[in-house]
Amino acid sequence: MKFIGIIPARYASTRFPGKPLAVLGGKAVIQRVYEQATSVLDEAWVATDDDRIYQAVEAFGGRAVMTRSDHKSGTDRIEEAAEKIGTNADVIINIQGDEPFIQPSQIKTLMQLFDNTDTQIGTLGKKFESMEAAKSSNSPKIVTDLQGFALYFSRSVIPFVRGIEQDEWIKHFPYLKHLGLYAYRREVLREVTQLPQSPLELAESLEQLRWLENGYRIRVGLTDVETVGIDTPEDLQRAEEFIKCF
Repeated sequence: MKFIGIIPARYASTRFPGKPLAVLGGKAVIQRVYEQATSVLDEAWVATDDDRIYQAVEAFGGRAVMTRSDHKSGTDRIEEAAEKIGTNADVIINIQGDEPFIQPSQIKTLMQLFDNTDTQIGTLGKKFESMEAAKSSNSPKIVTDLQGFALYFSRSVIPFVRGIEQDEWIKHFPYLKHLGLYAYRREVLREVTQLPQSPLELAESLEQLRWLENGYRIRVGLTDVETVGIDTPEDLQRAEEFIKCF
């Protein structure tokens, strides 16, 4: 199978405008993401709607493609990029443009999910280390079936453990945090970007629920690596400390 990575990168951001070009450890964030992706993948592209990002990627020797500015999600941007590139890849990996510490092992885990022909979409999960972390609505939870396919994603803590105080739930169930890394079979990516928003998606503000509601199967790979995303200037400062140990 042929895999390629596409990295959606917007300049506009409410909390941190221009973050793909923010400098982290002497390199732009987007360059660090690109280099991590290409340490595993033979081919990767940055999909952007901003000429400044496009030029920066070309300057460090990367591949970039311009996309529209009105996409509602990174998945939609990736589909447009895939069409423009004219790729013949079997699987397209969606690598977040604000995840400079994505690990090669995580990408490899995603790729291995497609050894199973039933996998239409792949993503990653990591066990929560504390109940306090699991309670955060900013960290979506995953519940899977016994074959590792997602049953549901939620911002709420699921499942409910009956008869136990909530602070003790994590001792009785392995709560799984969703990491926002996806891979799609080429034809599935084309299909899911044609779907209208679904009721569960609108309720939880989680795009992957649209796919589940329409019958697509999402296989979840497990990782023990925590990523450090950059959403705010404060996150960038913390990342500067993290990179010293990276």
